[in-house]
Amino acid sequence: MAAIEPLKVAIVHDWMLLGGAEKVVEQLLEMYPDAPLYTSCMTDEWYRKLSHRTIVMGYLDWPLFRKIRKFVPFLRQHWFGSLDFGAYDIVISSSGAEAKGINVPEGTLHINYCHAPTHYYWSRYEEYLQHPGFGRLDPVARFGLKLLLGPLRAWDYKAAQKPAVMVANSQHTAAQIKKYYGRDALVVHPPVDTARFAKKSESPRLSYVAAGRQTPYKRIDLAVLAATQLGVPLTVAGKGPEHERLVAMAGPTVTFATNVSDARMARYFQEAKGFLFPGIDDFGITPVEAMAAGAPVLAYQAGGALDYVTSGKTGLFFAEQSVDSVVACLQKAEKTKWAESTMVKKAAQFTPEKFRKNMGKVISEAFDSKLSSITDKIEASSTSTTVK
Repeated sequence: MAAIEPLKVAIVHDWMLLGGAEKVVEQLLEMYPDAPLYTSCMTDEWYRKLSHRTIVMGYLDWPLFRKIRKFVPFLRQHWFGSLDFGAYDIVISSSGAEAKGINVPEGTLHINYCHAPTHYYWSRYEEYLQHPGFGRLDPVARFGLKLLLGPLRAWDYKAAQKPAVMVANSQHTAAQIKKYYGRDALVVHPPVDTARFAKKSESPRLSYVAAGRQTPYKRIDLAVLAATQLGVPLTVAGKGPEHERLVAMAGPTVTFATNVSDARMARYFQEAKGFLFPGIDDFGITPVEAMAAGAPVLAYQAGGALDYVTSGKTGLFFAEQSVDSVVACLQKAEKTKWAESTMVKKAAQFTPEKFRKNMGKVISEAFDSKLSSITDKIEASSTSTTVK
């Protein structure tokens, strides 16, 4: 990376809220201490964290637009598309939505770290139609999405053709990029703060754990019903629109914990018999955090989990998103002897240091390739001029 340190780099991200995508941005900012961050809006927490950095935002961070953020993808399209990156050698966009649609001049290298092809246009369109997540405004959201789907998909596909290089967070996401955008992508797994979850005591493992935002696609209901049927202890950490429904279906062995602190979450994983992961995620940082604490992951056999769950070693798979399938997986897990060190070793492949090393290699090689291409064009042009 020493060769490209003097180059001017900019980092672009859809929005700075609270999620795994922001962990990627945090590491990119670590890699490039002088790079400005362009984003549509930011939480107060991120304002405080990044107060020492150059942040470029516009009207989309005004309170009104923050409140209606989900309704205005076309405004983000316009804002990101209007940004000027003529002063930069490399622009890295981190995006699962509109930030990949930036325009850069011919001499600037644009690398996109894609968290997923935009969910609400492609792989989860039907799920968003059923559960838009707008509360009383759900009917309006459904109507708008149906009405505008064609133009929005067309814009998103065109935007995905702009980056010179696309990087996916998992093999699953790389396959989705190929399916929806018709492009190949390199895979660099996202950073996971594994050190925070390392087990520091011999505390017994007493309960299974499920965690995350309680939305329909996470399928936490399968974990709750399976644990209830078997009478095994399960701690469900988190909250969301599904919370009341999950509580209503839970038996006496299932407990719920909302507003869980980072320290408490680490303890849950350190004392977990296993982590239940019944949904499909593009990668899934939380399961890797559980593995870092020595807990096996019991996952649906799809999505990002395929990149880190090795059946019988770091966890188990269930083949169907059904209660019976999860029950059978739990019964098998109860009979399996787990080596904590195996899970910890696997989780160590996803540290922030690994991410920076792997991403740095991609950026360096992409820039070298662009320089070589420019040199070839110059030489070809020179030869053509001489012949004339």
